[in-house]
Amino acid sequence: MALASPNLDGAVSKNPERGRLIVLSGPSGVGKDTVIAELMPLLPALRRPAAYTTRSPRPGEVDGRDYSFVDLATFNEMESAEQFLETALVHGNRYGTSRERVEAVRNEGYDALLKPDVQGAAQLRDAGVDALFVFLAPPSPEILRERLQRRGTESPEELAVRTQDATHELAAASWYQHVVVNDEVRRAAREVAEILSERNPNLS
Repeated sequence: MALASPNLDGAVSKNPERGRLIVLSGPSGVGKDTVIAELMPLLPALRRPAAYTTRSPRPGEVDGRDYSFVDLATFNEMESAEQFLETALVHGNRYGTSRERVEAVRNEGYDALLKPDVQGAAQLRDAGVDALFVFLAPPSPEILRERLQRRGTESPEELAVRTQDATHELAAASWYQHVVVNDEVRRAAREVAEILSERNPNLS
């Protein structure tokens, strides 16, 4: 299968009509952020609306770009006002996808790329949301555990929880439309780009 030529000159070819919803998820530590960073320049018509979370920023994360960091009271108020497409409690922290931000991107003709955790993706599926679901998988559970340990962003207790949760998250891969193994970041990003370009030529 030939990969659609990436748009290297910076020109953006957005959809003539309302954009689609792309859901890329997988277990903690699989490298979703790294793959997305490689993916976005390949398909510059993609937009990634920032999700909300109650956890603290990690080193290098920027508020409003990686996530919007809010306290629990603010998150609960937004949830009560039905401002989220999906919410999840992940490793003790709340996450939510902004309905307004996603709609703004899609109404402009761009495809919205979301990065919810596995339970958030399942909520979207169960709600009948029309989306393309891509699961990012590690080469093996052992490699995933090594990546979590090397990341060094969690306490030993948090690491134990994430490692345990990863077993259940990996089992969810069976219902996704596409599964991409992140054995090498650049290769995995190009495989995702191929899937998205094939399903929507306007993205290339």
